[in-house]
Amino acid sequence: MRINGFSPEFYRGKRVLVTGHTGFKGAWLCHILKNLGAEVTGYSTEPPTTPSLFELDRTAEGMHSIIGDVRDLDALLAAFSAAQPEIVLHLAAQPIVRESYRAPVETYATNVMGTVHVLECVRRTPSVRSFLNVTTDKVYENKEWEWGYRENENLNGYDPYSNSKSCSELVTSSYRNSFFADGKVAISTARAGNVIGGGDFAADRIIPDCVRAALAGEEIVVRNPYSTRPYQHVLEPLFAYLMIAARQYEDGSYAACYNVGPDDADCFATGNLVDLFVRTWGGAMRWVNRYDGGPHEANFLKLDCTKLKTVFGWRPTWNLADAIERVVEWTRAYAAGESVSAVMDRQIADFLRDGEKNRS
Repeated sequence: MRINGFSPEFYRGKRVLVTGHTGFKGAWLCHILKNLGAEVTGYSTEPPTTPSLFELDRTAEGMHSIIGDVRDLDALLAAFSAAQPEIVLHLAAQPIVRESYRAPVETYATNVMGTVHVLECVRRTPSVRSFLNVTTDKVYENKEWEWGYRENENLNGYDPYSNSKSCSELVTSSYRNSFFADGKVAISTARAGNVIGGGDFAADRIIPDCVRAALAGEEIVVRNPYSTRPYQHVLEPLFAYLMIAARQYEDGSYAACYNVGPDDADCFATGNLVDLFVRTWGGAMRWVNRYDGGPHEANFLKLDCTKLKTVFGWRPTWNLADAIERVVEWTRAYAAGESVSAVMDRQIADFLRDGEKNRS
């Protein structure tokens, strides 16, 4: 069996270092890598939320988990020296737009200098052969177009978060050209759309807001029901990241910048997304439009993922309705005190099975 273009056997015994492993996406990614038999080292600050998926899943078990800050170059170098990774997946970031307005200096320090530090560690660690920097769909200069942005569009995020990730892309490009032109390390970036999935407890994100309201029996407060975003289940980009990292490890010609997002049909207005959640959750839930006059955020954003599809034969596995069903399934299991790790294993198995069906 191949997973979106790579064999799951590829990661067995591979030494993989994941930055940001205590976050929502990082915990899911480490869970997958451990299942694939990789030797995983994680480097990150403490989990960013309480509760956190990292703690609920006991992600630290079966891997080497280091609590540290990517802004601390010496500590990061020590982690690289100990792990001697072959593959580095860089997810550590300050990822919330609104938080970037409240703490712009911290956001730039983490997202820009943190990336510099990770790439400097890659440069000084001869064992590394494949590096992937995970950024965002928000790196593009947003012109409120109704069509998807392509990888050759201008990078110029508006808010501090988006702009800092644009800068992270430029840092990666500079290091690639300046230090890795010999091809000994394959360097790529992945610009992912909005992700949803069980275990996301972040503030200022619509699906976690829906989940909190559902568990509390309250109405859902929606700040901007008309903004359109490319939503996808968290397993979609994570397996795409693993595919890119694996393929470029084997053949450096695959190193590039890639958009990772859903098909156009799953670029939903926020209000429509919440409608879908309410129908899937059931009961008497409702939502209210309560614009709070917050800072600027893009109204319309889509990605063109033709490059990823053409180069790797990749395609999304689950549509948005499937993704919401999985969020509700995970949340109900969590609320009932069931093992969230077992739910994650089941959803990963379902995702791989459905992916095989879609490609057969």
